[in-house]
Amino acid sequence: MTSFIALRQASRRDASELAILADIASRGFASWLWFAGVENGVSDTPLEQGRLKMGEEEAVGGWRDAVIAEAYGEVAGVAIGHALGEGIGDIEATIPATAPMLVLQKTVVGSWFIGSLGVYRHLRGIGIGRRLLDDQIERADRRPVSLITASDNEAALSLYGRNGFLEAARADAVPLFENSKRHAWVLMTRSAA
Repeated sequence: MTSFIALRQASRRDASELAILADIASRGFASWLWFAGVENGVSDTPLEQGRLKMGEEEAVGGWRDAVIAEAYGEVAGVAIGHALGEGIGDIEATIPATAPMLVLQKTVVGSWFIGSLGVYRHLRGIGIGRRLLDDQIERADRRPVSLITASDNEAALSLYGRNGFLEAARADAVPLFENSKRHAWVLMTRSAA
């Protein structure tokens, strides 16, 4: 049914696509974070900063942790996941907006953590997200799988719920702007396979 979808390990050359898809997956939160690179003169745009981040050789959540989905001859989506090690306990949030997510992540040390799962809008609804999610569950190698999504992201909550993920905890998101829509970050977990 989804045989037209091919998965492949990302390469460093995919950094631009990874930045775009990570930004889509985060509904713009990633580019908001990457704007600091613009302010510091490291890059000209947030997406350029994201490309730099995704292309880093040893970055957790960068190209080495990414799987690309291709469909109809184009890059269609990405999943970025990694084992969540004990080292996260030593990390302190330097940006208030990331603090609630970091607190949630610290509760699932030892799990496989999906940091991003995104599909281009024009290719949604044909099984790409499900295929990427299945691949991440397989990569977990019998570990529990965890992820964080926004409480108002109904499509993501539905996808994860249909695939065995349950809500484990919530934390109020820090508003990025004065008029930001209020939501919570939802930690979802799936038992070890």
